[in-house]
Amino acid sequence: MRKHTFERGRAILVVAALMTLAACGGGDKKAEEKAKADAAARGGQTVTAATASLADLPRSVIASGSVSAWEEVPVGAETGGLVATAVYVDEGTYVRQGQPLVQLNDALLRAQLRQQQASVQTAQANAARDDAALARAQELKERGFLSQASLDNALADQRASRANLASAQASLSETQTRLSQATIRAPVAGLIISRSVTRGQIVAAGTELFRMVRDGRLELDAQVPEAELPLVRAGQSAGITADQATGPVSGRVRIVTPEVDPQTRLGVARVALNPGSGLRPGMFARATIDVGAAPALTVPAQSVVFRDGKAGVYVIGANNVVHFNQVTTGDRAGPNVVIAGGIPAGSRVVVQGAGFLGDGDRVTVSTRAPAAAVTAPAPAAR
Repeated sequence: MRKHTFERGRAILVVAALMTLAACGGGDKKAEEKAKADAAARGGQTVTAATASLADLPRSVIASGSVSAWEEVPVGAETGGLVATAVYVDEGTYVRQGQPLVQLNDALLRAQLRQQQASVQTAQANAARDDAALARAQELKERGFLSQASLDNALADQRASRANLASAQASLSETQTRLSQATIRAPVAGLIISRSVTRGQIVAAGTELFRMVRDGRLELDAQVPEAELPLVRAGQSAGITADQATGPVSGRVRIVTPEVDPQTRLGVARVALNPGSGLRPGMFARATIDVGAAPALTVPAQSVVFRDGKAGVYVIGANNVVHFNQVTTGDRAGPNVVIAGGIPAGSRVVVQGAGFLGDGDRVTVSTRAPAAAVTAPAPAAR
């Protein structure tokens, strides 16, 4: 009897506890519904808004490639078979036009020069003698004291001596030229980028001894995608970045090649680099080419939030109800960001407070922006 009474009492307690929990749960649900109704009556969260608008923004094309010489000039020996007795410059030396680079052994040439100078003097004396003999023969012929045959012989001797003189002078001139070529000079002003001659080397005619960059001018062979190639034109300015640059480097598009590689679908814009870049042929660099301004749709960067890893903005619709619109973002433009797709121009988007919103929320748009931007972790998409 006592056991039955105890079990009945315990059952009553359990039922009472369940009723209490149900009452509490119902109270919480009602409180939540009341809070939502109050928020709706007040207009929801207070936010700031901005209008997605078109603006003319600077547009650029980014291309990369290798640095090359504007014009490479090979320097070689015009006369051969001589030994290099001195090398005056090395790689990295900037030289002026006509500056000596290599001296070849010219002792034999100088000896030949002296010999040929003597030959010219002898030929000049012989020519003078035969000129005088011809003049006397002509005078005697006119006076009837000399036959025509003798006059013809005098004329032949004079012509032969003149020919010998011309030959001696030509040989002398050739030796003088070879002697001048024994000193190898810079054909243009520029930068020495390679050297392949050493002291004591026998130099053959036509052998390349140095390679120069004319005037030290370099350019970047920038590889431009074919879709952006029509935007690039000669004369456009470009900023150059390279890991090896000693400072800011700028340049200007010199020429756009008329051909596109059928394999890579890339064209080439040759960007002339300003002096003092510190770059060298073969180095890798990137060019940001200014191709002018173009209209672009922009919104404040703060309005872009992420939901499930996707970028988007909250667009304010009828009755101040917001909806999450996924967008494609582009470059930054100061405090704004370019919107490449997702919303039309004129859309009103939430700026401050966007991180707290969910799709379908109702907001109150403030006419005055708060002093500081609201920052908070983005809630899960709803």
